[in-house]
Amino acid sequence: MINIIASMINTLANLVVLLVIIDSFLSFFLKPYHPIRITLDRILSPLLAPLRRIVPLVGMFDLSPLILIILVEIVSYALTSFLHAL
Repeated sequence: MINIIASMINTLANLVVLLVIIDSFLSFFLKPYHPIRITLDRILSPLLAPLRRIVPLVGMFDLSPLILIILVEIVSYALTSFLHAL
């Protein structure tokens, strides 16, 4: 049972990371009002908005997606390690 939950956590974390990467990549090619970009923004905005308030822009680069990926990986690793320790 614990392995199933840990696997679900890893899958969800990988999905979030993949969506962040796809959204960041598509931001270079698609306009902001494209339906795919709107859908990705609706999914990722609740996760990225708090980070964007804290992390300033570096030049014209938004580092909040990178920080979100790092945080998702850390939380995923911590949760799965905790579950396996039980």
